[in-house]
Amino acid sequence: MIDLTILYSGSTEEISFDGDYVIPKETINDSRVIELSNISISDSSIKKIEEDFDIKCNIEGKMKLNDSVTLEEVWYPFNIEIDEKLDEFIEKNQKSLDIIEFLWQNIVLEVPLRYTSVTNYDEYQGDGWKL
Repeated sequence: MIDLTILYSGSTEEISFDGDYVIPKETINDSRVIELSNISISDSSIKKIEEDFDIKCNIEGKMKLNDSVTLEEVWYPFNIEIDEKLDEFIEKNQKSLDIIEFLWQNIVLEVPLRYTSVTNYDEYQGDGWKL
């Protein structure tokens, strides 16, 4: 959780939350993501501008997915740049931001529909078919 009360009080103009984070397995259970690794946030800031909160950050990490050709588990690296208002993540006068929920909701948007690490499709053919 990120405490937003210091922004409400005006004692600071910006909060930084750089660091490494772990998304619990229970959070990713009902998704196509098998596992998440090396989740880190950099260049982060939350600012209160009038009645809104603006967030900027860079999220990097790796997600383990099933390869769409071989069906084997493969790692897919991602890098997300965020520069938006936090309206959908926090209610008016809410005192904190659940950073894990925020991370997960942004990561799940980056899950590709199809991903393969196969570069040579020649071995994926049969009698009358090939990839």
